[in-house]
Amino acid sequence: MAVPKKRTSISKKRIRKNIWKRGGYWVALKAFSLAKSLSTGNSKSFFVQEKINN
Repeated sequence: MAVPKKRTSISKKRIRKNIWKRGGYWVALKAFSLAKSLSTGNSKSFFVQEKINN
């Protein structure tokens, strides 16, 4: 079984963790932006079918 030879420094671990968190931040921002455009009706990439009340 492969075992790392040396311990990863705390600063290196923190840098990697922040890069990983930053990716999630951008995905959440994009999703929020899309939801906002759908709710206001300004979306150009989605077609939302409106309910017809009889």
